[in-house]
Amino acid sequence: MHVLVIGSGAREHALLLALRRDPEVTALAVAPGNAGTAAVADQYDVDITSSEAVVALATKLGTDLVVVGPEVPLVLGVADAVREAGIACFGPSRDAARIEGSKAFAKDVMDAAGVRTARSEIVDNPAHLDAALDRFGPAAGERAWVVKDDGLAAGKGVVVSDDRDAARAHAASLLDSGHPVLLESFLDGPEVSLFCVVDGETVVALLPAQDFKRVGDGDSGPNTGGMGAYAPLPWLPPGTVEQIVAEVVEPVAAELVRRGSSFSGLLYAGLAMTSRGPSVVEFNCRFGDPETQSVLALLGTPLAGLLHAAATGSLAEQPPLVWNDGAAVTVVLAAENYPGRPRVGDAIIGAEADGVLHAGTARRDDGAIVSSGGRVLSVVGTGADLTAARDAAYALMGSIRLPGAHFRTDIGLAAAEGRLALDG
Repeated sequence: MHVLVIGSGAREHALLLALRRDPEVTALAVAPGNAGTAAVADQYDVDITSSEAVVALATKLGTDLVVVGPEVPLVLGVADAVREAGIACFGPSRDAARIEGSKAFAKDVMDAAGVRTARSEIVDNPAHLDAALDRFGPAAGERAWVVKDDGLAAGKGVVVSDDRDAARAHAASLLDSGHPVLLESFLDGPEVSLFCVVDGETVVALLPAQDFKRVGDGDSGPNTGGMGAYAPLPWLPPGTVEQIVAEVVEPVAAELVRRGSSFSGLLYAGLAMTSRGPSVVEFNCRFGDPETQSVLALLGTPLAGLLHAAATGSLAEQPPLVWNDGAAVTVVLAAENYPGRPRVGDAIIGAEADGVLHAGTARRDDGAIVSSGGRVLSVVGTGADLTAARDAAYALMGSIRLPGAHFRTDIGLAAAEGRLALDG
């Protein structure tokens, strides 16, 4: 099987490594890739938001399966064009990708499916903002205001704050930019990321993971695209994944089918484990980064066959997934000033070690690997348990040098120390 992966981040690097382990895969390509993926797959510099460019590349390569990593090409309909060209594609249609591309659409789907989620309100007029803020957050007896960009924001369009001025400033900036604002009630409880391979109404759950959005230790500072993740979750009670699938993912998948927007690909449910049960924070229409790096490190089932089955409508015929024992921890190395405008162009020492997955990297003319984005690398450690996996990840991180770079030191720590538990 010839597989083409679309994207340039550590998520795509992880996908390529997992696909390479599949004996059915005879050739791997990636577009556009990065300095790390160039060692794993043939690399092509194309515009991945252009349906025509992606289809042309897949056709030229004789591709059997296209795997679309990022959300933007999916929201723009690239997967539709690939399928229309007669090539199997793992990734939802433009219509189904609205589950991530429009939070208002996702809320409407959840409401119709009877799925528990935060109370919400769309504000598209600055004149209505202050009255709407009074219906949420501490003004309404909640812990914090939750203000979101209604569209795609790469994980950074959300502000959660008990400071009304900060919440209002973020909302006003979005409105000034022409973006509708979504206000939500605050959901308490630890968060869970559950990836599900979906083919219409057939749902196959992967291992649950937990990611860390805030830039600093102790969940301090602004939101980022993700600073680390771990899997599995030792504090999650048995049967919880099955509960989430039955109460959340299957009803949403069925509702999308009912609307004529059947989902085919990876449906990512971000949930808060509240005292009333799992409640949806968000849906994404693709593998999440950095959770993918941890989850795929533990997958024993050949990945290409699984993704091809979903892409060709035969997911229900697949055997149960096989998982390796132990745990995996991913820690993200970010460039100086991230999540603001990152410092780029610095040489990285240690970037080519096993367990290092590239994101914002490029290879300079002299052969050196340099930083080219905000989240530069992910390091993945595995071990018999979370403590061992953390030790492996941070030992690897200690061998990498990048001027001004920063990373969190507490990824998976609370879970490893047994300080996480569910109330009720």
